Formats: sequence, C-alpha cells, structure tokens
Amino acid sequence: MISDTISQKIGEAMKRRDEIKLSTLRMLSSALNYERIAKQHDLTNEEELVVVKREAKKRQDAIEALRLAQGKPSTSDKATLERRLGQEKEELEILKEYLPSEMADHELEKLVTETLKETSAESVKDMGRVIGLVMGKTKGRADGKKLAEMVKSKLLA
Repeated sequence: MISDTISQKIGEAMKRRDEIKLSTLRMLSSALNYERIAKQHDLTNEEELVVVKREAKKRQDAIEALRLAQGKPSTSDKATLERRLGQEKEELEILKEYLPSEMADHELEKLVTETLKETSAESVKDMGRVIGLVMGKTKGRADGKKLAEMVKSKLLA
C-alpha cells in the first residue's frame, strides 16, 4: 500500500535532508489521512491512487498557471516564478513515483477505437460515455485530457 511506503520514504528523506521530497511526501501522507478519515475506513490501493492522482493533478494545474504567469509582461518577480515552477515540477515527479506507468499512445488509441465500435458512438454527444468506458478499461493508466482529445478527434473525423 502506498501509505506504508510513504512513511518509510519520509524517514529516508529526513536523513538525506531532502526538503522538497520530505514536504511532498508529508503533504501526500496528510492527503491520504484526510481521505481515510472522510471515508471512515482504511483505503484500498485504488482509493490511494485516486488521492495521488488528485495531488499530481494539482501540481500539473499549478505548473500550467505558472507558465501562463511567466508569459505576462506585468509579472514582477520572474526569479520567484522560476523557482516555484521548478519546485512544482519536482513535486510532480515525486508523486509520479507512486502512480502506475502511463499507457502508450498507440495502446490508448487502440482502446478508443475498440470502444467506439462497441458503443456505436457517432457524435460528440457520445463522448462522455466513451471516455468513461475507456477510463474503466485503463484502470487509471491514461491521462484524461489526452484521452478526451483523442476521442473527440476520432468522433469528429
């Protein structure tokens, strides 16, 4: 289970004085504990993965926001933005260690094509149903944004 591994990794990060890894793992441990309390039972591996994905998504969103802020001329402190962007990227890489490897594009495309045939989807109206089915088949190994773009392009083609 992820939470067991994190406790061990926190100790290792403390010994190595790796501040970013330590703070990221503590944040993840806290998020897992909050989820466990909210659900009022020990989390399954799937539930733990949902929490890790949620935290990784927060980092991805922060990276996108910081990149947008870098492009604006009114941004006063570019050095701070660069430092924050680097930290968010490091945190995301640490979180990715606890996620299953992402499915290759050709595998995902094959699944999308199969699911489109199975469901007889023909328009963008069917997109949500197709995405839901494919996400169920991938068991969290596919990026939702990439999947949505792939399904949309196939439906519009």
